[in-house]
Amino acid sequence: MAGIGGAVRKAAGGAETTLLAQRGALLGWVPVCLACGIACYFSLGWEPAWPVYLWGVLLVMALLGVTKVLPEALSPFALGLGLCLIGFILAGARAHSVAGPVLSWRYYGAVEGRIIAMDRSQSDALRLTLDRVRLDNIPPHRTPQRVRVSLHGKGPAGITPEPGLRVMTTAHLSPPAGPVEPGGFDFQRHAWFARLGAVGYTRVPLMGVAQASEGHAGLTVFRIRMAASAHIQTRLSGDTSGFAAAITTGDRSAISQDALTALRVSNLAHLLAISGLHMGLLTAFVFASLRLLLAAHPVPALRWPTKGIAAIGALAAAAGYLALSGGNVATQRAFIMVAVALAALMIGRRAISLRAVAVAAIIVLVLRPEALMGPGFQMSFAATTALVAVFGWLRGKDRNWLPGWAKPVFAAVVSSAVAGLATAPIAAAHFNAFAQYGLIANLASVPLMGVLIIPSAVLALILAPLGLDWIGLGLMGLGLDWILGVARAVSALNGARGHIVSPGPWVLPLLALGFLMLVLWQGRLRWIGVPAMALSFVLWHGAVRPELLISDTGTLVGVMTEQGRALSNAKGAGFVARNWLENDGAGGTQEAAAKLWQGGEVVHLSGKRALAGFPGCRAGQIIVASIKADVLSGHPCMVFDPTRLKQTGAVAMQKADAGWQITTARDIAGDRLWTNWPKAQAPEN
Repeated sequence: MAGIGGAVRKAAGGAETTLLAQRGALLGWVPVCLACGIACYFSLGWEPAWPVYLWGVLLVMALLGVTKVLPEALSPFALGLGLCLIGFILAGARAHSVAGPVLSWRYYGAVEGRIIAMDRSQSDALRLTLDRVRLDNIPPHRTPQRVRVSLHGKGPAGITPEPGLRVMTTAHLSPPAGPVEPGGFDFQRHAWFARLGAVGYTRVPLMGVAQASEGHAGLTVFRIRMAASAHIQTRLSGDTSGFAAAITTGDRSAISQDALTALRVSNLAHLLAISGLHMGLLTAFVFASLRLLLAAHPVPALRWPTKGIAAIGALAAAAGYLALSGGNVATQRAFIMVAVALAALMIGRRAISLRAVAVAAIIVLVLRPEALMGPGFQMSFAATTALVAVFGWLRGKDRNWLPGWAKPVFAAVVSSAVAGLATAPIAAAHFNAFAQYGLIANLASVPLMGVLIIPSAVLALILAPLGLDWIGLGLMGLGLDWILGVARAVSALNGARGHIVSPGPWVLPLLALGFLMLVLWQGRLRWIGVPAMALSFVLWHGAVRPELLISDTGTLVGVMTEQGRALSNAKGAGFVARNWLENDGAGGTQEAAAKLWQGGEVVHLSGKRALAGFPGCRAGQIIVASIKADVLSGHPCMVFDPTRLKQTGAVAMQKADAGWQITTARDIAGDRLWTNWPKAQAPEN
C-alpha cells in the first residue's frame, strides 16, 4: 500500500510540475475555452431557457472564487471551466440580441425597403439587402427586419439601385432555408445572425419610393464605397476593374463568374476577400513608409518615438480600410488582429506572437461568437497561428547559409506552404474541394500583392486629390492582370481541382484540438496533438455518406450507387444537387448524375401528373412526392411529401438490419431560435 501511495504522490507531483510549466502560455488557452463553450451552445438540440443562463452566471462566479483557494496547479482547470461557461452565455446572449421576425410562409406581393447592401448571388444576379421593410397586409411586429432580394428580371431594369435609396418591387419571398441535408451548412442560422428574416427574388423592375437617406453614417460610408468602386471601374477594364474594386471597396459585383471560378479552382479566391492578408500588407507598407519618412530627418529620428507614431498611422490606415471595405465580419476580424499587433508595437512588445493572436481571437469571439462556426474564422486563425508558431521556431535557427536575396524568397515559400497546409483541411471540410496546384498559384501571386498591388493602391489614394490616381491604379492593374492570368492558367491544368467527401461532425474539432495542443502546450506532452490529428484524418477517411437523400421540398432525391450518386431530376433544385454531389466528394454535374437514376425501391413522383398516374406502392418502397400525397395514406410504403418534409427538413437514410435508419435535418439542427419548424406530427407510414 505504501508503494501505491508513493506512486500516486509521485504522479501528482509530476502532473503539478507539468501544469506549472504552462504558466507563461495559458493566455493561448483562453480563446480555446471560450470556443468550447460557444460550440457547446450551437451543438444543442434545444434552446436553453433563461434559468440556464442564470445558473451559468452563478457557477462562473463560484468558479472564479474557487480559483483563489485552489492550489496553483489546479486553478487553471476551474478558470478554464468558467471560460467555457462564459462562451456558452455569450453565444446565447448574442443569439437573443439579434432576434427578429422571420417569415414563416411563402409570400408574393409588394416589397418596400431601404437599400443597405448590394452584392451578387451565385447565379450572378444583383442582390439587394433591404431594411425598414414593408410587406402587404403584414403588421410591423411580424415584418422581418431585413430581407434580401435578387433581381432576375430580363425586361426594363427600372431605377438604378444606390445606397440608401428606398425602393419598391413585387417579389417572391420565403423563409431562409434549412440545411440541404442533415448536418449540412445551416443557412437558417447564418441568416438569423445576419438579421435576414426572408430571402427571395423579383422579376419586376425596381421603383424608387424616396430619395437616398442622408445623415446616416453607415449609409454615407456605403455610398462612398460604391462611388469609389464605380470610379475604379472607369479607370480599369474587364475583370481587372472588378478585381481592383473587390480588394479596395469589397464590391464584387463587377467581376465575372468565369474569373471567380478560375480564382476558386486555383485557390486564389482568398485574394478577393479583404482579410488578414490585405490588412496586414497595407498596415505593414504604411508602417514601413512612415518609419522611413520619419527617419529621413534627424529631429524626428532622434527625438520622437518613431515606431509608435508609425504604428498609430498604420492603425489609422487600417481603420480607414475597414470602413472603405464595408466592414464585413472577415475584415473586422482582420482589423482586430492588426490592431492588437500595432498596439503591442506602441507599448514596446513583440507585434507578432501567439499572445497577440490569442487576444485577437478573444475579442472576435466575445463580439461575434457565431463567427466560430464559419470557415472564415477557422481558416484565418489557423493560418495565423501556424505562421506565428513556425516563424517563431525559425527565429532561433541559423539561416546564414541563405544568400541575402534568397531570404525573402524563402520566407514567401514557407509562409505560403504553412498557411496552405493549415487551411487546406478546413477548406476541404467546408467546401469539399481542394486545389491541386494551389501552392504554385499562391507562390506566383501572393508576393505580388505586397510588392506591387497594395503599395499601388495606397499610391492611387494619395494621388486621387490631384486627379493622378490613374498612375497607381494602372500599376495595380498590371499586378491584378498577372494574378488573373495565373488563375486561368492553373485552373486550366488537368486535375486542377480535386473533390473530397464531407467529414463527420467530430473530424474538425479533433483536428483543431490536436493542432492547438501541438502549438500551445509547453513540453513533451504537446506531441499528443500529432496522434489526435492523425486520428481525425482516419475518421475522415472512414466517413460514410447516406445511401438516400431527400430534399426538404421533395423536389429532388439522391440514391447512392456503385457509380456515384443518382439524382431523380436532371434540372431543378440545382443548389441542392450541387451540394449533395460535392459532399459525396465526387463533383460532377446534375445532368450526369440524373442518367444513373433507375428508381425501383425508391420512387420519385414529381408533379400532379406523376402522382395521379401512380398505380400504388408495395411494402418496402419509399415514395417521395413533390406535392401533397394524401392519396397514398394507408398504403404499406413509406411516403415523404411536402407536408411531412416541412416538419422534418431534408432527410438522410441509411440501411440497417432493422430497416432504414432515418436522420432528419430537424434531428440535427434541433428546435432553436433560428429554426421555424411546425409542430411535429406522427407520420402516417
